[in-house]
Amino acid sequence: MKRLIIFSFLLLILPAIIVLMMWFPLKFIIVAGVLLVIIGAYDLLQTKHAILRNFPILGHLRFILETIRPEIQQYFIATNQSERPFSRAVRALVYQRAKNERDTEPFGTQNDVRTPGYFSIRHSLSPTHLSNDESYIMVGGPQCSQPYYASRLNVSALSFGALSPNAIMALNRGAKLGSFAHNTGEGGLSSYHLQGGDIVFQLGTGLFGARTHDGSFCPEEFTRKAHLDVVKMIEIKLSQGAKPSHGGILPAAKVSQEISTIRGVPMGKDCISPPTNPEFSTPEGLLHFIARLRELSGGKPVGFKLCIGIRSEFLSICKAMLKTGILPDFITVDGSEGGTGAAPVEFADHLGEPLFPALRFVRNALVGTNLRDKIRIICAGKVATGFDMIDKFCLGADMCNSARAMMFALGCLQSLQCNANTCPVGVATQNPRLVKGLVVSDKAVRVKNYHAATIASLLELAGAMGVKSLADLTPKHLFRQTSNFTSKTYAELYEFLEPGVLLGNDIPESFAADWMNASAERF
Repeated sequence: MKRLIIFSFLLLILPAIIVLMMWFPLKFIIVAGVLLVIIGAYDLLQTKHAILRNFPILGHLRFILETIRPEIQQYFIATNQSERPFSRAVRALVYQRAKNERDTEPFGTQNDVRTPGYFSIRHSLSPTHLSNDESYIMVGGPQCSQPYYASRLNVSALSFGALSPNAIMALNRGAKLGSFAHNTGEGGLSSYHLQGGDIVFQLGTGLFGARTHDGSFCPEEFTRKAHLDVVKMIEIKLSQGAKPSHGGILPAAKVSQEISTIRGVPMGKDCISPPTNPEFSTPEGLLHFIARLRELSGGKPVGFKLCIGIRSEFLSICKAMLKTGILPDFITVDGSEGGTGAAPVEFADHLGEPLFPALRFVRNALVGTNLRDKIRIICAGKVATGFDMIDKFCLGADMCNSARAMMFALGCLQSLQCNANTCPVGVATQNPRLVKGLVVSDKAVRVKNYHAATIASLLELAGAMGVKSLADLTPKHLFRQTSNFTSKTYAELYEFLEPGVLLGNDIPESFAADWMNASAERF
């Protein structure tokens, strides 16, 4: 918020002061002169900043410009394609679809389609029309007695606490209006989530919402919440993309009395989830916990979420599935490019596997162990458009989760202040003054609109490719530019295992060492 005040001052208030100085020059010159003398004297005497001692008064200009640099970059310098994590072009598309405004592009693409790494798909001269039924899929394996007919696109894990109460309510009401699901995130199931939309109840490593005072699992509390009609699935969070093996961080500034009560954590301190779940420490333990939650929930789908790290550890989970016969109903794969409100820079920048190779690996592991047809794969990591969903489905995903694009639909500006409790549009803050700016009834409709337009884009693109079902999408449908004049399909570029190949004696070389090191008894 300080940044925005300074930025607004320079753009709006400073010109007004200059005009007033022209009208009343003498008074302003005297006052300004006195202020400059005071500031200059302070700069010369202070000892913390060398630039101010060496360049009194003028040195402050450096701090002012540094403070508002993100706004200058975003509004005056960045191109439509250059910003990160999401480009202006992608954000604009989400805003347009959320508002039901024109979302077409004039004059052709602004992407350099010859750049190595550019992704594309190919159209058919015999296009098809996919039924809206294709936008839903059943989640629930052979051990699930209450399967869920889920949308192909749902709200990814966004906790109350990280997001404001108004943001959570708007997301859930949007989910109700659009008939899709809303993941609670690890912050627990709050009253703000209970606006009528379908819920995926996430149990993070902190077990918020289903824990005792000492932080261990509370079966009674979990059962009470899991039996709510709106709770459709349960997700165990092992790790997340932006900060794998680090746990969650809710800055102390965001830990209000309400959040403290909901989570069972003290005020005045950062709320930190442990990096591992206290209820299990082995792959077999994870699967027995899944079976326990499935039973306590009355047979609802239960799965787990993770960012792929050491590959043998995921293969250990696969071996544990084969050994115990216990299967998750779904696995959510989070790419290292996933978002978060607060994470150590090195964790966000360098730890974990990006979504594309992670998704390909999980698909191969499940196919290679003959488990793929029994488990749904959900993916998360910078999903914002219909094409973002198409490319994930080509690599093996059944469904997509989106967090930051849903926040854009709420009005998020990508101001990058999520960890400071100063979000200017009331999305990622607990400041009541800022939160009240987010009108729930209006933003809920925008979330619904964005979801509907993205699903429509997905089906239209798949139809243009000539497929009859989203299940027909394969690595052969996704192209990657490899040089200025050459593109190849993912099937040509990468290895995709045949069913059951990991169960035999002829293990592919790319999996052999990790498969040998994998054990159902240990991670």
